[in-house]
Amino acid sequence: MTTTPMTAAERIAAYKYEGLTIHEHDGWRTHSRDTATGKTFGPVVGVLIHHTAGHNDKEICYNGRSDLPGPLCHNWLGKTAGLWMIGHGRTNHAGLVDGDVINALIAERTPLPTDDHADTDGNDCLYGLEIENLGNGKDPYPVDQYRDAVLWAAAHCRHHGWTERSVAGHKEVQPGKIDPSFDMDVFRADVRKHLATRPGGAVPPKPTPSKPRVDLSRLVAAAKTDPAAVQGHVTYMAGVNLVEAALVAEKLLAKTYAGDGSYGTTTKNAMSAWQERCGYHGRKPGQPADGVPGKTTLAKLGAKHGFDVVA
Repeated sequence: MTTTPMTAAERIAAYKYEGLTIHEHDGWRTHSRDTATGKTFGPVVGVLIHHTAGHNDKEICYNGRSDLPGPLCHNWLGKTAGLWMIGHGRTNHAGLVDGDVINALIAERTPLPTDDHADTDGNDCLYGLEIENLGNGKDPYPVDQYRDAVLWAAAHCRHHGWTERSVAGHKEVQPGKIDPSFDMDVFRADVRKHLATRPGGAVPPKPTPSKPRVDLSRLVAAAKTDPAAVQGHVTYMAGVNLVEAALVAEKLLAKTYAGDGSYGTTTKNAMSAWQERCGYHGRKPGQPADGVPGKTTLAKLGAKHGFDVVA
């Protein structure tokens, strides 16, 4: 459902109502991209969860980077520093997202459709939370930090009359993104459980966030499509990036070939080397492994480098 954004005072009240402790960055109430872009924030349709891919990055989220002016979120959630008010109004956190996913959030329809287009400005309509975490699948989310993220999402949902189906991860709305590095289905379930409790201090569940996931069928499709396609063709960016990072860590793929989301010939050869390291070879004697991922070898790679495999 679409609705009018909260005022600054309403946001503070909504967060406190759920039991959150608030820290206010100087100037946050007037810190937005509305004037610079000529666009007004809203109507809003949901909340978006990110990880920062770094540490001690609150000021970066407030000030922005050389290529992206701040604020980069509405709130920053530190590992131990708590929840900070960073911006109010339009912020540079979502970028171009898939309009089909936005429509699903409006309708509160799950499962969310595949984010295969970037045709809608998510900064117009989504509240954004940046969670301090490296996002590599190995950097843990402290229980209190994860709990506060659940409370933050629930605060928006309760205020606007939304359910947990108005909550999404960046990786679910924008092609190629992998954040946050925990399972959004689990996160939404925790928001749902909290919304059913008495607010104002009720303690939500404290699950251990799960690892990022690679869809085997989509990765196989990339392995069979990208090498023969035009240079740089991308079939499944998020999963390929996770696998390439693991192959780089195994010293089977040069870093220069990783991160573009394309399962090209070089990546295929690196996967072949991994398969052989796991004891698999081609069908004929002396023939190398084919480099098309199988569940066993991919699961071994994921177990070692922080991602799960789904069929």
